[in-house]
Parts: sequence; C-alpha cells; structure tokens
Amino acid sequence: DGEQSRDFTFVKNVVDANLLACGNGMEEFSGEVFNVASGKRITINNLIENINKLTKFDVKPKYESPRPGDVKHSLANIGKARQFLNYEPTVDFYGGLERLVGG
Repeated sequence: DGEQSRDFTFVKNVVDANLLACGNGMEEFSGEVFNVASGKRITINNLIENINKLTKFDVKPKYESPRPGDVKHSLANIGKARQFLNYEPTVDFYGGLERLVGG
C-alpha cells in the first residue's frame, strides 16, 4: 500500500559521520556500531510523491504483497552517534532528493 516507511539518509550525512569518527579519538569505540541516518521515517508513498514533484513525472507505483520477513516500518536510533560523535544530519530527505535529481 506504500505506507511502509524507511529512514532514508543522504550520502553526505554518512560521510560526515565517518569524518567525525576519524577526528574524535574514537579508539575506545573500536568495533562499536553507530547508526547513521536521518532519524525520521519517510513512507514509500511520500518518496514517490517527492520524486514525481522534483522530476515533473507522474510515476504510479505498483503495489505488491509483502514478502515474508518484510519490515513494515524502519527507523534508525541515531542517539549513540549524536552522543559520542556529535553527529547531526545536515541534509534532510527532501534536500537530498533535490541534490540527487539536480534540482
């Protein structure tokens, strides 16, 4: 139905987090896992709507039945990255799409 949601992030946010980790004396966190994302859910319908708006197309999604094991909603907890890396996403969902399509 397109109401599944994901935590999309723009690649610059990932690069920024990696640079913060490199310059933050992170030896004590070697082997630790940090979620790097936007910290916000975006539905697949919203993704399609925004792509259509930016590209001036009118793509109609074809919805399929969920596959076994599909996750309906996904949202990354970026609290650890915020706390230890001082990470904050700098490119939001729409801004990332604009950059992607050259808008």
